[in-house]
Amino acid sequence: MSSGKNAFMTDEVQSNQHILRSRFGHPPVVFALTGCVALIGSNSLALSPISPAVAADFSTGVAQIMTAAAAYGLGTAGGALLLARHIDRLGTQRVLVLALGVFGLALLVGAAAMQPLQLVLSQAAAGLAAGVALPAIYARAAEVAPPRRAGETIGFVLTGWTLSMVAGVSLSAVMADVLHWRGVFGLLAALALIAAAALARRALPPRPAAGPAPSPWRALRLPGVGRLLAICATYMTAFYGVYAYLGDHVVAALQLSTTAAGLIALTYGLGFGLAALLDGVIDRVGPAKAMPPAFLAIAAVYLLLALSSDSYIALAAVAFLWGLLNHFGLNVLILRLTACAPAQRGTLMGLNSAVTYLCVTLGTLSFAPLYQGGGFALAAGVAALLCAAGALLAYVGKAPEALAR
Repeated sequence: MSSGKNAFMTDEVQSNQHILRSRFGHPPVVFALTGCVALIGSNSLALSPISPAVAADFSTGVAQIMTAAAAYGLGTAGGALLLARHIDRLGTQRVLVLALGVFGLALLVGAAAMQPLQLVLSQAAAGLAAGVALPAIYARAAEVAPPRRAGETIGFVLTGWTLSMVAGVSLSAVMADVLHWRGVFGLLAALALIAAAALARRALPPRPAAGPAPSPWRALRLPGVGRLLAICATYMTAFYGVYAYLGDHVVAALQLSTTAAGLIALTYGLGFGLAALLDGVIDRVGPAKAMPPAFLAIAAVYLLLALSSDSYIALAAVAFLWGLLNHFGLNVLILRLTACAPAQRGTLMGLNSAVTYLCVTLGTLSFAPLYQGGGFALAAGVAALLCAAGALLAYVGKAPEALAR
């Protein structure tokens, strides 16, 4: 009787999941993964708009508070490089549950911080957890993607970044005004812990074969991985180098308000999110064939940013296209990396995240003299050259056999 009841419940759960797939086009876990990306992205972006309130509460300067954001970035790069390799040994879902739990607890500590150093340390710990969670999310998305729909599935998960930019940043500023900045971190912590508990209730996939965790240094020697990470470095350095000074260009050079600068970022985020509707193109063409033209198109967008730098309307229009094409660039990069060695997806995604977060610092620092000496147009022009170099690397690189089909 009990076994019959369990069988009935299993059939009912499978039927409900089938309904979700047929109505929304993705397995339910994909929506959960998208929400996890939005949570992590919201924390990485939330501190900037609420930093004046945090600084006033601690009777210190905004610059000191923003060291917490730097600690978060370095923590994320370190977690991705040193810890993400354990994803392949323990399994994507197990590691994601653990990482989200640590992420939520670290944010709770930050919400209760009594001095800036506690906030900095809590953000460093949250960064370590995020550096493991993001590779686990991307690897899990590749695992659960239906046949011939990997690009569409990963593209949908990537829209979590748009949710964090459009909703997370604006809501954090409102919450800091209406409630308190501690409420922002408290809410993010609660959502992370709820997500960890919800994922822990799902049936765990089979544990990978026992053995030592793959070494990221050995993964670098896999065919094609070094070239793809070099492409990632050119792409991310270009993006962060230009994005870091976009707001200042709108305010200082175009003599517009901070709100106007924020609307440019919002336009970029909308383009990034809406690109998910077109991700099926990648699955039809194939990531290997799609990558060179995608990066050439991104290079062309940077040239358009340089040419439109004197017009706010033109800049906003190009920013939408910038977000649209950057979505495709990130999608094909993840697809190609995960296909290099499916059994080491977590390690490879960890390397990808490590390179990405190191390029946050590299792009911001290396583009500073370009922006200060030649303005936004020069910075965008150099970014175009970097992405053109990435497109050349993608063109000459040998695609793995699985991607060439």
